[in-house]
Amino acid sequence: MTARGAQTGEDAGKAAGTRDTEDLDVEEALALANGSAGHFPGGGDLPGGGHLPGPGFGPGRLPGGGPAPAADGAASPGYATGSGPLPYGTPYASQADPRTTSWPRAREIAGRAARGIARRSPVSVALDAALGLVLAEPVAALTDLPSFDTSAMDGWAVAGPGPWDVREGGSLAGDAQPEPLTDGTAARIATGARIPQDTTAVLRTEHGRTDAKGRLHSVRELSHGQDIRPRGQECRSGEHLLPAGTLVTPAVLGLAAAAGYDTLTAVPRPRVDVFVLGDELLIEGLPRDGRIRDALGPMLPSWLRALGAEVAAVRRIGDDAKALQKALSRSVADLIVTTGGTAAGPVDHVRPTLHSLGADLLVDGVDVRPGHPMLLARTKEDQHLVGLPGNPLAAVSGLITLAEPLLRVLAARPAPEPYTLPLRDGVHGHPHDTRLVPSVLRGDHAVPLRYNGPAMLRGVAAADALAVVPAGGLRAGQEAELLDLPWAAAGIGVCFT
Repeated sequence: MTARGAQTGEDAGKAAGTRDTEDLDVEEALALANGSAGHFPGGGDLPGGGHLPGPGFGPGRLPGGGPAPAADGAASPGYATGSGPLPYGTPYASQADPRTTSWPRAREIAGRAARGIARRSPVSVALDAALGLVLAEPVAALTDLPSFDTSAMDGWAVAGPGPWDVREGGSLAGDAQPEPLTDGTAARIATGARIPQDTTAVLRTEHGRTDAKGRLHSVRELSHGQDIRPRGQECRSGEHLLPAGTLVTPAVLGLAAAAGYDTLTAVPRPRVDVFVLGDELLIEGLPRDGRIRDALGPMLPSWLRALGAEVAAVRRIGDDAKALQKALSRSVADLIVTTGGTAAGPVDHVRPTLHSLGADLLVDGVDVRPGHPMLLARTKEDQHLVGLPGNPLAAVSGLITLAEPLLRVLAARPAPEPYTLPLRDGVHGHPHDTRLVPSVLRGDHAVPLRYNGPAMLRGVAAADALAVVPAGGLRAGQEAELLDLPWAAAGIGVCFT
């Protein structure tokens, strides 16, 4: 177990293990009540024996063709080979249908997809724009650090044994070469100032006193070289400081500047286009006339930047298949992120549009709640698309599952170290699928939050991490894998620029 320390946030409220089923989405509640996996809304069996067909690719397969290749060139995992292509309109199913992709495998596929793209050329970036990038070249010192002998304290530069005669003037930080000292003399000096030639030591202000004749005495034993930072104490010119692959943090920027750099050579940020779909979305004011506020348009750009991306465009397209096709075909981004339209309803155009563009579907549905209708497609040789469900927390699940691994590899960021914590409260599990549950970190425990339905953001807005809950759930005290949210993780994740 690795604890990440106490964090603040909304109180956990009602224990997850005692939640009413109304806190689950409808499908989960039905599945828990009936002891079955349920089926994807818009495709599959309905309670009472009805059937609702819906358009969509067979998972891992393009309509009317062979299996869509996974990132490593293999057929999408879980596809029942030898059964022939799935016809257009085949219902999308949950984990009960082996054609969908497990949550860990989906993340692996997303990372492998990015590794299949040719490495992008490094860029030279000014220091003030390099935060959050990854070094493409090592950093070696361009100068000695410090570049000259400097004082580590405010006080007096002294020469020889005391007492000392204090001469007029002194040395301040930024002054040119001061006059040399002679034995028995001293001069005032400031922290960071250049040491006069022939200085024996620096006597701190609090360790010196003057007598009636104005002579300086030390009230403590003074050793040779005391409180002097010698030239090259931290590094010598040409010395290796940081390897390629280092994440540029605020401390890295400071070290690079001190070592003489104005720019850094880094891996460029992946460019992302965000297309917000849905005629029901409002961009201002209160919900009205059956329409709701768009939560994803304001949320996704900052989240993607925190994952290391450059958001090139955010467009609201609505439920317009032709406009969507035109936008996808014209995008030159490394990654396209769409919101909504991944299900099988009458205006869910993402899958049919991908089919019309000849895209390769790498992941078509993931065994995770919320967010199971998410998808990953290769739209061009050097471009991918992540289709997020329209429900806000389901979209977050899609970001963490598919967009984060892909962007991390494209940006050459290091993978976060996995860690677990025991849960303070039990969490209901889906009978077959993984669940991602917003949680806060309290000392050496994780506390699941109550508001975790697919359309809810109240829980994740207060969360530090998402708890990975396997099928069947977890009891209080059991260890759960935790996925830090970008701004709650230690390090560069707090950067949104």
